[in-house]
Formats: sequence, C-alpha cells, structure tokens
Amino acid sequence: MSHADNAPTPQPADESAAEPAGQSATAPADGRAGGEARADAVRATDTTGPSTGTTGPATGTAVRDPRRRPLRPRWRTVDIVVASVLGVAFGLLFAAWNNFIYPAISLPSDTTPFSPILGSIWLMPAVIGGLVIRRAGAALYTEVVAATTSMLFGSVWGLSVFMSGLWQGLGAELVFAAFAYRRWGIPGALLAGAGAGLAMGVNQSIVSVPWYDTGWKIAYILSAVAAGVAAGVLSWLLVRALARTGVLAPFPSGRVQREI
Repeated sequence: MSHADNAPTPQPADESAAEPAGQSATAPADGRAGGEARADAVRATDTTGPSTGTTGPATGTAVRDPRRRPLRPRWRTVDIVVASVLGVAFGLLFAAWNNFIYPAISLPSDTTPFSPILGSIWLMPAVIGGLVIRRAGAALYTEVVAATTSMLFGSVWGLSVFMSGLWQGLGAELVFAAFAYRRWGIPGALLAGAGAGLAMGVNQSIVSVPWYDTGWKIAYILSAVAAGVAAGVLSWLLVRALARTGVLAPFPSGRVQREI
C-alpha cells in the first residue's frame, strides 16, 4: 500500500464550527440591531422621569407636564427681592390712587353697593405676586407689602389699609393653595382674583358699610368679586407682557409662554 493510500481521508468541514465564522462577518450589524432592540425595550418599559411623574399614553415613557411641576417649598433670595419690589411698586401706586384718583372718581358710586367695582387695582398685587413667584405665601406677602407701603405714605383709611391687604392677600392665597400651587393659567388667575375680591367684599361689608341691609351687602360683595375677576385678567395680561420682555427669566412664569 502506498503512502497515498495511508493518507487520512479529508473530512467535511463541521458546519457547527463554520457557523460562528459566518456569524462573525455579520456580528457588528447583528450586535447593533440587538443593542437597538434592547434600548427600545428599556425605553418602552421605563416609566420614570427625572422630574415628571406622569407617563405617556402609549409608550409609557415620561412626559413633562409644566402644569404639574412640583412646588419648591423654599424661597430664594431673588423671590423675596422681586416680591418685595412688586409690593412696594404697587404700594406707591396705591398711595396715589387712594389720595388723589379714587376720591375724585368714586363720588357717584359712594352711596351705592357698587363702589367696590373701582377696587380692582387693590387686588392685583396678590394675583401678580402669586403668578410671578409661584411659591406658597407669595400672594399674601406681596399684597401685605403693597398695603403697608401705601399706609406709610398716608391714607384716609389709616391702619385699616393693612387689614384690608391682609384679607385680600389671604383670599388669593387660598385659591392658589386649593390648586396645590400648580395652576398658573388664566383660570387660576381669575379665581385668585375672585377670591381676593370676595375677601375684600366680606371684610368691607362688615367694617366700612355695616349699616347696609342684607340685599345691599350681597350686591356689595358681588361687586367686589367682579372687581376681583377684572383684577385677575389684568394681572395675567401684565405677567404675560413682563415675561415677553425677559425680566422674569429667573422664574418659571418667564419661561413658560403658554399654560392651559
């Protein structure tokens, strides 16, 4: 027998051994596709977000809702400064209004239950303070600062101005609190103004016009609520205008252009 006869017979290549080699040629593409599939699966099952708490309807991914931004409990220095500036500015406006403008334009309505209609300006600091600062106590603080400032410049109503500011600010503050300090659109502004107006009407019907009968007192309070609604609209428009100028950039009210 020759050496050729003794040579080992060639065996067919093992298919199982060849298979990894075939896979190695396509491994980058398959690995990339597998990685994308795994990433998609993670995104589909991920229901948490860095600062959201709400999930999308179909994919389950987190969706940011600016109306439900959590309240920051602590006031920053810029919050205190801006709320104080707003309060003082409105206090100076109150002083001019109370001493010069209001006495001249209120004469026709002084003896009627509709005189609170002219009081919208007194309710605006509470609404604006809440809309701009967006922290617990901002509406009350801004209104009280405004009332105190106007009282220091002299007022025909004396110390009662401070109590009026306290009640009016509290009326708006309670409305913002009822919405958990998360509603800053036009409905929230209207209701906060109405709350401030209701507080003004009830307080003044007891302190300023106690001789009114029940019917007139109801008309007086409703007039104050109407003034509050007007103050809410004006305050919301003013905050929107300020936001467009960029002066409210440090605040969420300056970054969110539209909220429903």
